[in-house]
Amino acid sequence: MSESTGSFSASSEQVAPGIVGPAFVDGAASFGTGGPVSRAGLLNILVAYSESGIAVVDADHGVVLFNQRAIELGLLRDVLADPVAEVVSEVFSTGVDRHFEFVPPISTMGFVSTGRTMPRTIENVRCMVRLVEDGSSRFALVYGDDDSTNLRVEATRRDFAANVSHELKTPLGAISLMAEAMLESRDDPQAVEHFGHRVLREANRMSNLINELIGLSRLQEGRIEEFATVPVDSLIDDALGSAAVGAEVSQIELVSDDDTGYTVPGDRTLLLTALNNLIVNAVNHSVPGDVVSVSRRLVEVDGEEMVAIAVTDRGIGIAPADQQRVFERFFRVDKARSRATGGTGLGLAIVKHVAASHGGHIGLWSKPGTGSTFTLYIPIEHSPEVEERTP
Repeated sequence: MSESTGSFSASSEQVAPGIVGPAFVDGAASFGTGGPVSRAGLLNILVAYSESGIAVVDADHGVVLFNQRAIELGLLRDVLADPVAEVVSEVFSTGVDRHFEFVPPISTMGFVSTGRTMPRTIENVRCMVRLVEDGSSRFALVYGDDDSTNLRVEATRRDFAANVSHELKTPLGAISLMAEAMLESRDDPQAVEHFGHRVLREANRMSNLINELIGLSRLQEGRIEEFATVPVDSLIDDALGSAAVGAEVSQIELVSDDDTGYTVPGDRTLLLTALNNLIVNAVNHSVPGDVVSVSRRLVEVDGEEMVAIAVTDRGIGIAPADQQRVFERFFRVDKARSRATGGTGLGLAIVKHVAASHGGHIGLWSKPGTGSTFTLYIPIEHSPEVEERTP
């Protein structure tokens, strides 16, 4: 065996029996008209292009073979990483295979030129060390696979479960307290009515949260019925009509621009939910006497024509540090305001997923003290009527 940087190489005489398998005759195999390929050549191809990091360690703990992926995963540089070396020593000592997880060290390759370390892209490596023997020689085979995605998914799942538990616990606790107050005030009709309305409000809040969780789950799973033609003008009219009562109570004026005749392919119910969430969100973050406007226009994004539906408010605005987080589930810029308006913290997350499921996206412009504009981009449906209207 000979050491190879970033590849795996071995002569056919040095390949351990049983590694290659019975498909090979006389140490070679043929592929089409390319002629025979040696065992060493096949092993080199197999290991060099493997998605797994692979390294072979001899009994003296020297790395005799490895591939480039092993370096990328941080299993070794010039020598084995310390946590991997410790497991290799244990396997040599006990003769028992070991599965373990390994957090690669942060690379410092970018420090010299940039003055700062590069961000870690591989957060967790799932590893196995197996002991093999060839006559009197013993080797430890080290395998590693990037498990960062599973780690992030699991962290997201835990956070989601914790957030859901917290969000459901709040209205349930309020309902319990209000119910106790009603029992203690059974002889006071006004108090019973007051606490009864509070119970009803918290129950509706919990119901809305559950419904939005179900809707978000379906969106993330991609369970959307076949798209139909959706007129943008009637979509905006219906969304404004749905938000009209709440806006009137909050003394917010709703306005919109003129009809355009644009249509988009999509699920009308989902698009209406997304647009209504944006309008209600704008109303809730405005002050009495403000105006919330809805406009539509045709834009080109990465060579694709889209209808941009913009919802603009003149409210409190969003700080730059929060603008990237407002589309996260359960994130609230102003928790006190969200409690007062009954917000679940899921509205903008649903808008983001509705846009993505329709091949579009959601944009945000905001300045504290000036207001915000959320823009829903949805690919346009081309028709003769629309093409005639398009300049």
